Amino acid sequence: MAKKKSKAGGFLVQGSILAFAGIITKIIGAVYRIPMLSIMGLEGQGYYDIAFQVYSIALLISSYSLPLAVSKLVSARIAKGQKRNAYRVLKAAMAFAAASGLLITLIVFLGSDFIADSIMGASLSSYALRVLAPGLLIVALMGVLRGYFQGTGTMIPTAISQVLEQIVNAIVSIIGAAVLLGYGQTAAERQNNDLLGPAYSAAGGTLGTVAGALIGLVFLGMCFGAYKNVLKRQLRSDKSRKRDEYQMLLKLLVVTIAPVILSTAIYNSSNVIDSAMFNNIMTAQGYTEQQCATEIGKLGEYYTLFNVPLAVANALGSSMIPGLVRASENRDRKLVHHRIYMAVRYTMLIAIPSAVGFFVIGKPILDFLWPNVENSTQGMMLQIGAISLVFYSLSTITNAVLQGLNRMTKPVKNATIALVLHIVALFIMLVMFKWRIYAIIVSKIVFSLVMCIMNAHDIREATGYIQERQRTFIIPGIAAAIMGVVTFLLDLILDVFIGGRIATLLVLIVAVAVYGISLLKLGGLTEDELLAMPKGATLIMICKKLHLLNESMY
Repeated sequence: MAKKKSKAGGFLVQGSILAFAGIITKIIGAVYRIPMLSIMGLEGQGYYDIAFQVYSIALLISSYSLPLAVSKLVSARIAKGQKRNAYRVLKAAMAFAAASGLLITLIVFLGSDFIADSIMGASLSSYALRVLAPGLLIVALMGVLRGYFQGTGTMIPTAISQVLEQIVNAIVSIIGAAVLLGYGQTAAERQNNDLLGPAYSAAGGTLGTVAGALIGLVFLGMCFGAYKNVLKRQLRSDKSRKRDEYQMLLKLLVVTIAPVILSTAIYNSSNVIDSAMFNNIMTAQGYTEQQCATEIGKLGEYYTLFNVPLAVANALGSSMIPGLVRASENRDRKLVHHRIYMAVRYTMLIAIPSAVGFFVIGKPILDFLWPNVENSTQGMMLQIGAISLVFYSLSTITNAVLQGLNRMTKPVKNATIALVLHIVALFIMLVMFKWRIYAIIVSKIVFSLVMCIMNAHDIREATGYIQERQRTFIIPGIAAAIMGVVTFLLDLILDVFIGGRIATLLVLIVAVAVYGISLLKLGGLTEDELLAMPKGATLIMICKKLHLLNESMY
Protein backbone atom coordinates (compact mmCIF):
# COMPACT_ATOMS: atom_id res chain seq x y z
CA MET A 1 0.00 0.00 0.00
CA ALA A 2 2.86 2.36 0.88
CA LYS A 3 4.43 1.68 -2.48
CA LYS A 4 1.22 2.57 -4.28
CA LYS A 5 0.90 5.76 -2.30
CA SER A 6 4.44 6.62 -3.24
CA LYS A 7 3.68 6.00 -6.90
CA ALA A 8 0.53 8.08 -6.71
CA GLY A 9 2.46 10.76 -4.87
CA GLY A 10 5.12 10.83 -7.59
CA PHE A 11 2.45 11.14 -10.26
CA LEU A 12 0.78 14.00 -8.36
CA VAL A 13 4.08 15.80 -7.75
CA GLN A 14 5.04 15.53 -11.43
CA GLY A 15 1.51 16.52 -12.43
CA SER A 16 1.59 19.45 -10.02
CA ILE A 17 4.92 20.63 -11.45
CA LEU A 18 3.49 20.54 -14.96
CA ALA A 19 0.19 22.07 -13.80
CA PHE A 20 2.02 24.88 -12.02
CA ALA A 21 4.08 25.58 -15.13
CA GLY A 22 0.91 25.47 -17.22
CA ILE A 23 -0.85 27.96 -14.94
CA ILE A 24 2.21 30.24 -14.94
CA THR A 25 2.31 30.21 -18.74
CA LYS A 26 -1.42 30.91 -18.94
CA ILE A 27 -1.08 33.81 -16.50
CA ILE A 28 1.82 35.22 -18.49
CA GLY A 29 -0.32 34.72 -21.59
CA ALA A 30 -3.21 36.62 -20.03
CA VAL A 31 -0.93 39.43 -18.79
CA TYR A 32 0.90 40.07 -22.06
CA ARG A 33 -2.40 40.08 -23.94
CA ILE A 34 -3.27 43.27 -22.00
CA PRO A 35 -0.73 45.52 -23.78
CA MET A 36 -1.14 43.52 -26.99
CA LEU A 37 -4.87 44.21 -27.09
CA SER A 38 -4.16 47.90 -26.48
CA ILE A 39 -1.74 47.90 -29.42
CA MET A 40 -3.76 45.76 -31.87
CA GLY A 41 -7.31 46.76 -30.93
CA LEU A 42 -10.21 44.30 -31.09
CA GLU A 43 -9.93 44.02 -34.90
CA GLY A 44 -6.27 43.01 -34.64
CA GLN A 45 -7.16 40.64 -31.80
CA GLY A 46 -9.74 39.06 -34.10
CA TYR A 47 -7.21 38.47 -36.91
CA TYR A 48 -4.71 37.18 -34.34
CA ASP A 49 -7.20 34.68 -32.91
CA ILE A 50 -8.39 33.48 -36.33
CA ALA A 51 -4.78 32.84 -37.43
CA PHE A 52 -4.12 30.99 -34.17
CA GLN A 53 -7.16 28.79 -34.63
CA VAL A 54 -5.83 27.65 -38.01
CA TYR A 55 -2.32 27.31 -36.55
CA SER A 56 -3.71 25.18 -33.72
CA ILE A 57 -5.35 22.77 -36.16
CA ALA A 58 -2.14 22.56 -38.20
CA LEU A 59 -0.24 21.94 -34.97
CA LEU A 60 -2.64 19.13 -34.08
CA ILE A 61 -2.03 17.46 -37.42
CA SER A 62 1.75 17.86 -37.43
CA SER A 63 2.89 17.55 -33.84
CA TYR A 64 0.43 18.17 -31.01
CA SER A 65 -0.01 14.46 -30.36
CA LEU A 66 3.72 13.69 -30.50
CA PRO A 67 4.50 14.31 -26.80
CA LEU A 68 1.67 11.99 -25.77
CA ALA A 69 2.53 9.29 -28.32
CA VAL A 70 6.28 9.38 -27.61
CA SER A 71 5.63 9.41 -23.87
CA LYS A 72 3.33 6.41 -24.22
CA LEU A 73 5.78 4.36 -26.31
CA VAL A 74 8.83 5.29 -24.22
CA SER A 75 7.15 4.55 -20.87
CA ALA A 76 5.91 1.16 -22.14
CA ARG A 77 9.49 0.16 -23.04
CA ILE A 78 11.01 1.50 -19.84
CA ALA A 79 8.44 -0.52 -17.89
CA LYS A 80 9.94 -3.62 -19.54
CA GLY A 81 13.54 -2.48 -18.94
CA GLN A 82 14.13 -1.78 -22.66
CA LYS A 83 16.11 1.48 -22.41
CA ARG A 84 17.71 1.04 -25.83
CA ASN A 85 14.34 0.61 -27.51
CA ALA A 86 13.06 3.68 -25.68
CA TYR A 87 15.96 5.66 -27.21
CA ARG A 88 15.12 4.21 -30.63
CA VAL A 89 11.58 5.57 -30.20
CA LEU A 90 13.11 9.03 -29.74
CA LYS A 91 15.17 8.79 -32.95
CA ALA A 92 12.25 7.46 -35.00
CA ALA A 93 9.96 10.17 -33.65
CA MET A 94 12.49 12.90 -34.49
CA ALA A 95 12.58 11.76 -38.10
CA PHE A 96 8.79 11.69 -38.23
CA ALA A 97 8.51 15.16 -36.63
CA ALA A 98 10.97 16.70 -39.07
CA ALA A 99 9.10 15.32 -42.09
CA SER A 100 5.54 16.06 -40.90
CA GLY A 101 6.46 19.45 -39.42
CA LEU A 102 8.15 20.62 -42.62
CA LEU A 103 5.25 19.44 -44.80
CA ILE A 104 2.57 21.20 -42.74
CA THR A 105 4.74 24.33 -42.51
CA LEU A 106 4.90 24.56 -46.31
CA ILE A 107 1.16 23.92 -46.71
CA VAL A 108 0.21 26.66 -44.24
CA PHE A 109 2.76 29.16 -45.57
CA LEU A 110 1.93 28.68 -49.24
CA GLY A 111 -1.82 28.28 -48.68
CA SER A 112 -2.26 31.12 -46.17
CA ASP A 113 -4.22 33.38 -48.56
CA PHE A 114 -6.66 30.63 -49.55
CA ILE A 115 -7.16 29.48 -45.94
CA ALA A 116 -7.69 32.99 -44.59
CA ASP A 117 -10.04 34.16 -47.34
CA SER A 118 -11.94 31.12 -48.63
CA ILE A 119 -12.18 29.08 -45.42
CA MET A 120 -12.06 31.53 -42.51
CA GLY A 121 -13.72 34.50 -44.21
CA ALA A 122 -11.04 36.90 -42.86
CA SER A 123 -8.57 37.53 -45.69
CA LEU A 124 -6.25 39.82 -43.73
CA SER A 125 -5.45 37.11 -41.17
CA SER A 126 -3.15 35.63 -43.85
CA TYR A 127 -0.27 37.89 -42.71
CA ALA A 128 -0.32 36.36 -39.23
CA LEU A 129 -0.65 32.85 -40.67
CA ARG A 130 2.51 33.21 -42.77
CA VAL A 131 4.50 34.36 -39.74
CA LEU A 132 3.23 31.44 -37.66
CA ALA A 133 4.02 28.76 -40.26
CA PRO A 134 7.71 28.12 -39.31
CA GLY A 135 6.65 27.52 -35.73
CA LEU A 136 4.96 24.29 -36.81
CA LEU A 137 8.30 22.60 -37.57
CA ILE A 138 9.94 23.93 -34.40
CA VAL A 139 7.09 22.76 -32.15
CA ALA A 140 7.09 19.32 -33.78
CA LEU A 141 10.74 18.74 -32.85
CA MET A 142 10.21 20.22 -29.38
CA GLY A 143 7.22 17.93 -28.81
CA VAL A 144 9.32 14.82 -29.35
CA LEU A 145 11.86 15.85 -26.71
CA ARG A 146 9.10 16.74 -24.25
CA GLY A 147 7.44 13.38 -24.85
CA TYR A 148 10.72 11.51 -24.30
CA PHE A 149 11.39 13.20 -20.96
CA GLN A 150 7.78 12.67 -19.85
CA GLY A 151 8.04 8.99 -20.81
CA THR A 152 11.08 8.63 -18.55
CA GLY A 153 8.99 9.99 -15.68
CA THR A 154 10.17 13.59 -15.35
CA MET A 155 8.05 16.63 -16.22
CA ILE A 156 10.67 19.21 -15.16
CA PRO A 157 12.29 19.83 -18.61
CA THR A 158 8.82 20.22 -20.14
CA ALA A 159 7.70 22.56 -17.36
CA ILE A 160 10.77 24.82 -17.51
CA SER A 161 10.73 24.92 -21.32
CA GLN A 162 7.05 25.95 -21.26
CA VAL A 163 7.75 28.87 -18.92
CA LEU A 164 10.82 30.00 -20.91
CA GLU A 165 8.87 29.70 -24.14
CA GLN A 166 6.05 31.86 -22.81
CA ILE A 167 8.35 34.55 -21.38
CA VAL A 168 10.10 35.01 -24.72
CA ASN A 169 6.73 34.78 -26.47
CA ALA A 170 5.37 37.64 -24.33
CA ILE A 171 8.32 39.98 -24.88
CA VAL A 172 8.66 39.42 -28.63
CA SER A 173 4.89 39.49 -29.22
CA ILE A 174 4.47 42.93 -27.64
CA ILE A 175 7.46 44.38 -29.47
CA GLY A 176 6.43 42.75 -32.76
CA ALA A 177 2.83 43.96 -32.51
CA ALA A 178 3.96 47.54 -31.83
CA VAL A 179 6.61 47.64 -34.57
CA LEU A 180 4.48 46.07 -37.30
CA LEU A 181 1.50 48.27 -36.40
CA GLY A 182 3.52 51.24 -37.66
CA TYR A 183 4.27 49.49 -40.95
CA GLY A 184 0.62 48.48 -41.26
CA GLN A 185 -0.62 52.03 -40.74
CA THR A 186 1.72 53.25 -43.46
CA ALA A 187 0.44 50.53 -45.79
CA ALA A 188 -3.15 51.42 -44.82
CA GLU A 189 -2.65 55.00 -45.96
CA ARG A 190 -1.18 53.87 -49.29
CA GLN A 191 -3.89 51.30 -50.00
CA ASN A 192 -6.78 53.14 -48.32
CA ASN A 193 -7.61 50.16 -46.07
CA ASP A 194 -7.78 50.95 -42.34
CA LEU A 195 -7.75 47.23 -41.42
CA LEU A 196 -4.15 46.78 -42.62
CA GLY A 197 -2.84 48.33 -39.38
CA PRO A 198 -4.52 45.75 -37.11
CA ALA A 199 -3.68 42.94 -39.56
CA TYR A 200 0.04 43.81 -39.61
CA SER A 201 0.01 44.22 -35.83
CA ALA A 202 -1.56 40.76 -35.44
CA ALA A 203 1.23 39.33 -37.62
CA GLY A 204 3.80 41.05 -35.40
CA GLY A 205 2.13 39.57 -32.33
CA THR A 206 2.56 36.06 -33.71
CA LEU A 207 6.34 36.53 -34.02
CA GLY A 208 6.57 35.81 -30.31
CA THR A 209 5.07 32.35 -30.74
CA VAL A 210 7.82 31.32 -33.15
CA ALA A 211 10.61 32.93 -31.11
CA GLY A 212 9.33 31.33 -27.89
CA ALA A 213 9.11 27.88 -29.48
CA LEU A 214 12.68 28.22 -30.74
CA ILE A 215 13.96 29.07 -27.24
CA GLY A 216 12.00 26.12 -25.81
CA LEU A 217 13.59 23.77 -28.38
CA VAL A 218 17.10 25.07 -27.63
CA PHE A 219 16.56 24.58 -23.88
CA LEU A 220 15.30 21.01 -24.33
CA GLY A 221 18.25 20.29 -26.62
CA MET A 222 20.59 21.49 -23.85
CA CYS A 223 18.76 19.29 -21.31
CA PHE A 224 19.15 16.28 -23.57
CA GLY A 225 22.84 17.08 -24.04
CA ALA A 226 23.29 17.14 -20.24
CA TYR A 227 21.34 13.87 -19.96
CA LYS A 228 23.43 12.13 -22.63
CA ASN A 229 26.02 10.65 -20.20
CA VAL A 230 23.27 9.14 -18.02
CA LEU A 231 21.61 7.78 -21.14
CA LYS A 232 24.84 6.13 -22.31
CA ARG A 233 25.18 4.33 -18.98
CA GLN A 234 21.56 3.18 -19.20
CA LEU A 235 22.09 1.87 -22.73
CA ARG A 236 25.20 -0.06 -21.67
CA SER A 237 23.31 -1.64 -18.76
CA ASP A 238 20.34 -2.64 -20.94
CA LYS A 239 20.35 -6.47 -20.95
CA SER A 240 17.17 -6.89 -23.02
CA ARG A 241 17.74 -8.76 -26.27
CA LYS A 242 14.79 -7.44 -28.25
CA ARG A 243 15.64 -4.58 -30.65
CA ASP A 244 12.77 -2.68 -32.24
CA GLU A 245 13.31 -1.94 -35.93
CA TYR A 246 13.00 1.73 -36.91
CA GLN A 247 10.51 0.91 -39.65
CA MET A 248 8.31 -0.89 -37.12
CA LEU A 249 8.65 2.00 -34.66
CA LEU A 250 7.57 4.50 -37.31
CA LYS A 251 4.52 2.38 -38.09
CA LEU A 252 3.75 2.06 -34.38
CA LEU A 253 4.18 5.81 -33.97
CA VAL A 254 1.72 6.49 -36.79
CA VAL A 255 -0.74 3.94 -35.39
CA THR A 256 -0.48 5.59 -31.96
CA ILE A 257 -0.59 9.14 -33.30
CA ALA A 258 -3.43 8.74 -35.81
CA PRO A 259 -6.32 8.27 -33.33
CA VAL A 260 -4.83 10.89 -31.01
CA ILE A 261 -4.60 13.35 -33.91
CA LEU A 262 -8.17 12.59 -34.95
CA SER A 263 -9.65 12.89 -31.46
CA THR A 264 -7.63 16.00 -30.56
CA ALA A 265 -8.23 17.61 -33.94
CA ILE A 266 -11.96 17.03 -33.71
CA TYR A 267 -11.91 18.09 -30.06
CA ASN A 268 -10.16 21.37 -30.88
CA SER A 269 -11.40 22.04 -34.43
CA SER A 270 -14.64 23.37 -32.98
CA ASN A 271 -12.89 26.75 -32.53
CA VAL A 272 -12.08 26.97 -36.24
CA ILE A 273 -15.56 25.80 -37.21
CA ASP A 274 -17.09 28.31 -34.76
CA SER A 275 -15.17 31.24 -36.28
CA ALA A 276 -15.82 30.16 -39.87
CA MET A 277 -19.55 29.63 -39.26
CA PHE A 278 -19.86 32.85 -37.28
CA ASN A 279 -18.07 34.96 -39.91
CA ASN A 280 -20.01 33.52 -42.84
CA ILE A 281 -23.46 33.53 -41.17
CA MET A 282 -23.02 36.99 -39.64
CA THR A 283 -21.81 38.35 -42.99
CA ALA A 284 -24.95 36.93 -44.62
CA GLN A 285 -26.98 38.70 -41.92
CA GLY A 286 -25.36 42.05 -42.75
CA TYR A 287 -22.31 42.21 -40.48
CA THR A 288 -19.08 43.72 -41.87
CA GLU A 289 -15.68 41.99 -41.68
CA GLN A 290 -14.63 44.57 -39.09
CA GLN A 291 -17.65 43.81 -36.87
CA CYS A 292 -16.99 40.06 -37.11
CA ALA A 293 -13.29 40.52 -36.29
CA THR A 294 -14.24 42.63 -33.26
CA GLU A 295 -16.61 39.96 -31.94
CA ILE A 296 -14.02 37.21 -32.46
CA GLY A 297 -11.53 39.43 -30.62
CA LYS A 298 -13.89 39.51 -27.63
CA LEU A 299 -14.08 35.73 -27.81
CA GLY A 300 -10.26 35.71 -27.65
CA GLU A 301 -10.36 37.50 -24.29
CA TYR A 302 -12.82 34.88 -23.04
CA TYR A 303 -10.58 31.99 -24.14
CA THR A 304 -7.48 33.60 -22.61
CA LEU A 305 -9.06 33.54 -19.15
CA PHE A 306 -10.95 30.27 -19.69
CA ASN A 307 -7.75 28.39 -20.57
CA VAL A 308 -5.92 29.19 -17.30
CA PRO A 309 -7.70 26.60 -15.08
CA LEU A 310 -8.01 24.25 -18.06
CA ALA A 311 -4.20 24.03 -18.04
CA VAL A 312 -4.45 21.93 -14.87
CA ALA A 313 -6.47 19.22 -16.62
CA ASN A 314 -4.01 19.17 -19.53
CA ALA A 315 -1.02 18.92 -17.19
CA LEU A 316 -2.50 16.17 -15.01
CA GLY A 317 -3.49 14.26 -18.14
CA SER A 318 0.05 14.47 -19.55
CA SER A 319 1.65 13.41 -16.26
CA MET A 320 -0.81 10.56 -15.70
CA ILE A 321 -0.42 8.79 -19.05
CA PRO A 322 3.06 7.21 -18.54
CA GLY A 323 2.02 5.80 -15.13
CA LEU A 324 -1.34 4.66 -16.44
CA VAL A 325 0.40 2.86 -19.33
CA ARG A 326 2.74 1.09 -16.90
CA ALA A 327 -0.14 0.13 -14.58
CA SER A 328 -2.08 -1.25 -17.55
CA GLU A 329 0.97 -3.14 -18.82
CA ASN A 330 1.36 -4.71 -15.35
CA ARG A 331 -2.41 -5.41 -15.17
CA ASP A 332 -2.60 -3.55 -11.85
CA ARG A 333 -6.34 -2.77 -11.86
CA LYS A 334 -6.31 -1.22 -8.38
CA LEU A 335 -3.55 1.22 -9.29
CA VAL A 336 -5.31 2.09 -12.57
CA HIS A 337 -8.48 2.95 -10.63
CA HIS A 338 -6.51 4.96 -8.08
CA ARG A 339 -4.73 7.02 -10.74
CA ILE A 340 -8.00 7.83 -12.53
CA TYR A 341 -9.65 8.75 -9.23
CA MET A 342 -6.86 11.11 -8.18
CA ALA A 343 -6.50 12.77 -11.60
CA VAL A 344 -10.24 13.47 -11.91
CA ARG A 345 -10.54 14.60 -8.29
CA TYR A 346 -7.65 17.05 -8.45
CA THR A 347 -8.93 18.42 -11.75
CA MET A 348 -12.36 19.08 -10.23
CA LEU A 349 -10.79 20.72 -7.15
CA ILE A 350 -9.56 23.45 -9.51
CA ALA A 351 -12.27 23.49 -12.20
CA ILE A 352 -15.35 23.80 -9.95
CA PRO A 353 -14.26 26.88 -7.94
CA SER A 354 -12.86 28.47 -11.13
CA ALA A 355 -16.25 28.08 -12.79
CA VAL A 356 -18.01 29.64 -9.80
CA GLY A 357 -15.48 32.47 -9.76
CA PHE A 358 -16.04 33.18 -13.46
CA PHE A 359 -19.80 33.23 -12.90
CA VAL A 360 -19.67 35.57 -9.89
CA ILE A 361 -16.83 38.00 -10.74
CA GLY A 362 -16.02 37.28 -14.40
CA LYS A 363 -16.38 40.90 -15.52
CA PRO A 364 -14.30 42.37 -12.65
CA ILE A 365 -11.50 39.93 -13.51
CA LEU A 366 -11.67 40.99 -17.17
CA ASP A 367 -11.66 44.66 -16.11
CA PHE A 368 -8.61 43.90 -13.96
CA LEU A 369 -6.78 42.43 -16.98
CA TRP A 370 -8.10 44.77 -19.68
CA PRO A 371 -9.12 48.02 -17.94
CA ASN A 372 -9.31 50.06 -21.14
CA VAL A 373 -11.79 47.74 -22.88
CA GLU A 374 -15.57 47.56 -22.50
CA ASN A 375 -15.93 44.02 -21.11
CA SER A 376 -19.71 43.67 -20.71
CA THR A 377 -20.05 41.17 -23.56
CA GLN A 378 -17.01 39.19 -22.43
CA GLY A 379 -18.29 39.17 -18.83
CA MET A 380 -21.60 37.73 -20.00
CA MET A 381 -19.67 35.10 -21.99
CA LEU A 382 -17.89 34.00 -18.80
CA GLN A 383 -21.17 33.75 -16.88
CA ILE A 384 -22.80 31.69 -19.64
CA GLY A 385 -19.75 29.52 -20.29
CA ALA A 386 -18.68 28.96 -16.67
CA ILE A 387 -20.30 25.51 -16.45
CA SER A 388 -18.54 24.40 -19.63
CA LEU A 389 -15.19 24.89 -17.81
CA VAL A 390 -16.12 21.96 -15.55
CA PHE A 391 -17.21 19.85 -18.53
CA TYR A 392 -14.13 20.74 -20.61
CA SER A 393 -11.77 19.96 -17.73
CA LEU A 394 -13.49 16.63 -17.12
CA SER A 395 -13.56 15.66 -20.79
CA THR A 396 -9.87 16.62 -21.18
CA ILE A 397 -8.74 14.41 -18.29
CA THR A 398 -11.00 11.51 -19.35
CA ASN A 399 -9.62 11.75 -22.90
CA ALA A 400 -6.16 11.26 -21.41
CA VAL A 401 -7.42 8.29 -19.35
CA LEU A 402 -8.80 6.54 -22.44
CA GLN A 403 -5.57 7.16 -24.34
CA GLY A 404 -3.51 5.85 -21.41
CA LEU A 405 -5.70 2.73 -21.33
CA ASN A 406 -4.99 2.22 -25.04
CA ARG A 407 -8.64 2.87 -25.98
CA MET A 408 -7.39 5.23 -28.67
CA THR A 409 -10.43 5.18 -30.94
CA LYS A 410 -12.95 5.99 -28.21
CA PRO A 411 -12.11 9.72 -27.95
CA VAL A 412 -12.30 9.91 -31.77
CA LYS A 413 -15.82 8.49 -31.81
CA ASN A 414 -16.95 10.60 -28.87
CA ALA A 415 -15.47 13.83 -30.23
CA THR A 416 -17.06 13.23 -33.65
CA ILE A 417 -20.54 12.75 -32.19
CA ALA A 418 -20.08 15.76 -29.87
CA LEU A 419 -18.84 17.93 -32.76
CA VAL A 420 -21.83 17.08 -34.96
CA LEU A 421 -24.24 17.98 -32.15
CA HIS A 422 -22.22 21.14 -31.47
CA ILE A 423 -22.43 22.26 -35.12
CA VAL A 424 -26.19 21.63 -35.27
CA ALA A 425 -26.70 23.56 -32.02
CA LEU A 426 -24.50 26.45 -33.21
CA PHE A 427 -26.32 26.71 -36.54
CA ILE A 428 -29.73 26.82 -34.83
CA MET A 429 -28.56 29.42 -32.31
CA LEU A 430 -26.97 31.66 -34.97
CA VAL A 431 -29.66 31.39 -37.68
CA MET A 432 -32.91 30.87 -35.76
CA PHE A 433 -32.29 32.37 -32.33
CA LYS A 434 -29.80 35.02 -33.58
CA TRP A 435 -27.75 34.80 -30.36
CA ARG A 436 -24.70 36.17 -32.19
CA ILE A 437 -21.39 35.54 -30.37
CA TYR A 438 -23.18 34.00 -27.36
CA ALA A 439 -24.28 31.12 -29.62
CA ILE A 440 -20.66 29.92 -29.71
CA ILE A 441 -20.46 29.85 -25.91
CA VAL A 442 -23.72 27.93 -25.46
CA SER A 443 -22.86 25.40 -28.18
CA LYS A 444 -19.56 24.73 -26.36
CA ILE A 445 -21.58 23.58 -23.35
CA VAL A 446 -23.33 21.03 -25.59
CA PHE A 447 -20.01 19.77 -26.99
CA SER A 448 -18.21 19.39 -23.65
CA LEU A 449 -21.18 17.82 -21.85
CA VAL A 450 -21.60 15.15 -24.54
CA MET A 451 -17.87 14.37 -24.34
CA CYS A 452 -18.05 13.95 -20.55
CA ILE A 453 -20.99 11.55 -20.67
CA MET A 454 -19.55 9.38 -23.45
CA ASN A 455 -16.00 9.30 -22.02
CA ALA A 456 -17.31 8.24 -18.59
CA HIS A 457 -19.29 5.42 -20.23
CA ASP A 458 -16.22 4.18 -22.14
CA ILE A 459 -13.98 4.26 -19.05
CA ARG A 460 -16.57 2.22 -17.16
CA GLU A 461 -16.71 -0.28 -20.03
CA ALA A 462 -12.90 -0.54 -20.18
CA THR A 463 -12.06 -0.83 -16.48
CA GLY A 464 -15.30 -1.06 -14.50
CA TYR A 465 -14.38 2.28 -12.94
CA ILE A 466 -17.07 4.74 -11.75
CA GLN A 467 -15.96 8.07 -10.32
CA GLU A 468 -16.76 8.66 -6.66
CA ARG A 469 -19.13 11.63 -6.39
CA GLN A 470 -19.16 13.06 -2.87
CA ARG A 471 -15.50 14.08 -2.52
CA THR A 472 -14.98 14.65 -6.26
CA PHE A 473 -18.02 16.83 -7.04
CA ILE A 474 -20.31 17.50 -4.05
CA ILE A 475 -17.83 18.72 -1.41
CA PRO A 476 -15.86 20.94 -3.86
CA GLY A 477 -19.24 22.20 -5.14
CA ILE A 478 -20.39 23.17 -1.62
CA ALA A 479 -17.03 24.80 -0.84
CA ALA A 480 -17.17 26.71 -4.15
CA ALA A 481 -20.75 27.83 -3.43
CA ILE A 482 -19.66 29.23 -0.03
CA MET A 483 -16.78 30.96 -1.80
CA GLY A 484 -19.19 32.34 -4.43
CA VAL A 485 -21.55 33.89 -1.86
CA VAL A 486 -18.70 35.49 0.12
CA THR A 487 -17.03 36.69 -3.08
CA PHE A 488 -20.24 38.22 -4.46
CA LEU A 489 -20.98 40.14 -1.24
CA LEU A 490 -17.38 41.27 -0.78
CA ASP A 491 -17.20 42.46 -4.39
CA LEU A 492 -20.35 44.57 -3.89
CA ILE A 493 -18.96 46.13 -0.69
CA LEU A 494 -15.44 46.81 -1.96
CA ASP A 495 -16.76 48.18 -5.25
CA VAL A 496 -18.56 50.90 -3.28
CA PHE A 497 -15.68 51.82 -0.94
CA ILE A 498 -12.55 51.09 -3.00
CA GLY A 499 -13.36 50.01 -6.56
CA GLY A 500 -10.91 49.34 -9.36
CA ARG A 501 -8.13 46.79 -9.57
CA ILE A 502 -7.22 46.82 -5.86
CA ALA A 503 -10.76 45.76 -4.95
CA THR A 504 -10.70 42.91 -7.49
CA LEU A 505 -7.29 41.71 -6.26
CA LEU A 506 -8.52 41.65 -2.64
CA VAL A 507 -11.66 39.77 -3.67
CA LEU A 508 -9.59 37.14 -5.53
CA ILE A 509 -7.28 36.62 -2.53
CA VAL A 510 -10.24 36.23 -0.15
CA ALA A 511 -11.99 33.89 -2.63
CA VAL A 512 -8.98 31.52 -2.72
CA ALA A 513 -8.69 31.57 1.08
CA VAL A 514 -12.42 30.95 1.65
CA TYR A 515 -12.49 28.07 -0.82
CA GLY A 516 -9.39 26.45 0.66
CA ILE A 517 -10.66 26.72 4.24
CA SER A 518 -14.16 25.51 3.30
CA LEU A 519 -12.73 22.55 1.38
CA LEU A 520 -10.51 21.46 4.27
CA LYS A 521 -13.21 21.89 6.94
CA LEU A 522 -15.68 19.88 4.84
CA GLY A 523 -13.16 17.04 4.51
CA GLY A 524 -12.44 17.62 0.82
CA LEU A 525 -8.75 16.76 1.27
CA THR A 526 -7.22 14.15 3.58
CA GLU A 527 -3.79 14.30 5.18
CA ASP A 528 -2.51 11.58 2.84
CA GLU A 529 -3.70 13.55 -0.21
CA LEU A 530 -2.04 16.73 1.06
CA LEU A 531 1.15 14.74 1.66
CA ALA A 532 1.13 13.62 -2.00
CA MET A 533 1.31 17.25 -3.16
CA PRO A 534 4.53 19.24 -3.59
CA LYS A 535 5.65 20.51 -0.14
CA GLY A 536 2.88 18.33 1.30
CA ALA A 537 4.50 17.99 4.74
CA THR A 538 4.73 21.79 5.04
CA LEU A 539 1.09 22.16 3.98
CA ILE A 540 -0.02 19.66 6.64
CA MET A 541 1.98 21.44 9.34
CA ILE A 542 0.39 24.80 8.44
CA CYS A 543 -3.12 23.33 8.27
CA LYS A 544 -2.74 21.64 11.65
CA LYS A 545 -1.48 24.82 13.27
CA LEU A 546 -4.51 26.69 11.91
CA HIS A 547 -6.85 23.78 12.84
CA LEU A 548 -8.08 23.52 9.24
CA LEU A 549 -7.98 19.75 8.83
CA ASN A 550 -11.23 17.93 9.48
CA GLU A 551 -10.22 15.57 12.30
CA SER A 552 -13.28 13.36 11.74
CA MET A 553 -11.70 12.17 8.48
CA TYR A 554 -8.93 10.30 10.33
